[in-house]
Amino acid sequence: MAKEIKPTRKSLTEAASKELKSAFSLDKFKVNKGLASNVKYKETKWIPFSPALQEILSIPGIPMGHNTMVRGKSNTGKSTMTIEVAVNAQKMGVLPVLIITEMKHDWNHWKQMGFAIDDVVDKETGEVIDQNGFFIYRDRSSLNSIEDIASFILDLLTEQKKGNLPYDLLFIWDSVGSIPCQMSIEHGKNNPMWNAGAIATQFGNFVNQQIVLSRKESSKYTNSLFIVNKVGVAPALTPMSQPRMTNKGGDTFYYDVSLCLTFGNISNAGTSKIHAVKDKKKVEFALRTKIACDKNHINGITTAGTIISTVHGFIKDDPTAIKKYKDQNTNEWADILGKGTYSMQEDNSEWEEATNPMFNLFEEED
Repeated sequence: MAKEIKPTRKSLTEAASKELKSAFSLDKFKVNKGLASNVKYKETKWIPFSPALQEILSIPGIPMGHNTMVRGKSNTGKSTMTIEVAVNAQKMGVLPVLIITEMKHDWNHWKQMGFAIDDVVDKETGEVIDQNGFFIYRDRSSLNSIEDIASFILDLLTEQKKGNLPYDLLFIWDSVGSIPCQMSIEHGKNNPMWNAGAIATQFGNFVNQQIVLSRKESSKYTNSLFIVNKVGVAPALTPMSQPRMTNKGGDTFYYDVSLCLTFGNISNAGTSKIHAVKDKKKVEFALRTKIACDKNHINGITTAGTIISTVHGFIKDDPTAIKKYKDQNTNEWADILGKGTYSMQEDNSEWEEATNPMFNLFEEED
């Protein structure tokens, strides 16, 4: 006679669990708990680069709904890219929000590159007293700290959610590393560690996440953050290694951005100046600059090359494009050089990267 096998507690539990699962609907549970939506992300759209930049970087432009960083030393092309992005945002109906803390802002340059801006004129004197247009502008006159900038961005995002600001927003901050945190202000010293901590708290923990969340299908608007980051140079870790680029304000933005573009070299500008020359007089009309995509979490493409930066935007780095640009702008230089034929001259003293393995100084851009 076969021995009777009694069900164990484990087998009974497994059977009960199986029975419950067979009658359970995960889809209904998600609906009841409000978890059935807010999963899908929007298709990626881009605020386009100029054709020359698109060709060298193999990237359409700035991805909307993401954090993007451009970094490099002074006078390497960062401002040209910043203006280009703002101009193309306007053309798309994306509202540029300009946060200018570097205080090297020049509206004439922006106008040259096609930024739509109107002069506000005093009716009595005819004097230009302000500028207006499809953009929002704030600078150090009202934003004094890292915390002020974060609060300003969050306030606009709140107004957008309320329906008071019905546009996709492109926040442009020029530049990280040029403004202290509240604690630095209160103690009367610009402490890099305090500043980095404030950026990590204000942006890494909240603002940056709000930008990325706007990519969700459930978000009515898609917002983007484009930051210009000041850089420094850290010493080589070993006698045989090379110096490293550092991001002023810490590495929070570098870790959080989906796209990081770097102009120039690590220890020098990585540029060469191109001049129009006549009778020992010269006009700098272009800058040949190195550019690299150091980080790309959008389509994975990382490239490096050279581009020509001018006051009118980027052009390809080839003799034909340079000659065409020179010929188009000859009349603008006539007041300085006089009429006639100009030759071209290049100064490449800042082009090659320093390769001294004993580099042991800490250098920062002011």
